[in-house]
Amino acid sequence: MGTLIKANTILPARREPVTLHTADGLELVGELATPLDRPPLATLVCLHPLPTHGGMMDSHLLRKAAWRLPALAGIAVLRFNTRGTGSAAGCSEGTFDGGDAERLDVAAALEYAEFHDLPRVWLLGWSFGSDLALMHGCDPLVRGAILISPPLRQASAEQLRAWARSAKPVTCLVPEHDDYLRPEAARARFAAIPQAEIVTMTGAKHLLVGYADEVLDEVVAAVAPEVPTPLPDAWDGPFEQAED
Repeated sequence: MGTLIKANTILPARREPVTLHTADGLELVGELATPLDRPPLATLVCLHPLPTHGGMMDSHLLRKAAWRLPALAGIAVLRFNTRGTGSAAGCSEGTFDGGDAERLDVAAALEYAEFHDLPRVWLLGWSFGSDLALMHGCDPLVRGAILISPPLRQASAEQLRAWARSAKPVTCLVPEHDDYLRPEAARARFAAIPQAEIVTMTGAKHLLVGYADEVLDEVVAAVAPEVPTPLPDAWDGPFEQAED
């Protein structure tokens, strides 16, 4: 049966701090988590929620992705703090720019993934991070995007058309009771990207507290459909527990 995987369970992975270098000379704090026992099947480049409202690379869904997906699904997870953002891992250089200069941060993460030959790169953007993905992430390296609680506040019509022309898959996980964009409105707004799939997270609010398992199942189904879901809820092997 194994041990139940809880919110603070850290499963085995190879975890290393990384430094991303932007085109304007900044150093960004990050971490790469990869499977211990096999090459990764796919890679998530994580774009965190709004830093002026507490968003960072350790926001709970991104942290749980890094703690669980290398072991449970064979997926590499690259997460980092955008410019001016701090977390327990440290503070990235620079100043928050509302999504504009952050285009260089997204580019730095993709350059890192390309230089290190990380496979099947997908963007995982949450809230503000989903705006960054739509605005700056339609890159030849990127296979597709998973957008969590997308407010769709900043992307221009031309940026949405670029995703539409690319035909890259876009999966939008939209909470039923979201504070900014609910499923019915999301279907209308994302009609500009015909291939976008709207997945209603029934009962959830914007922060998706209590919905990590469902979110990670949807992420894995998108980026590594060969991995069975739902993912296991127990682990038979060594693990760590993060401090509460």
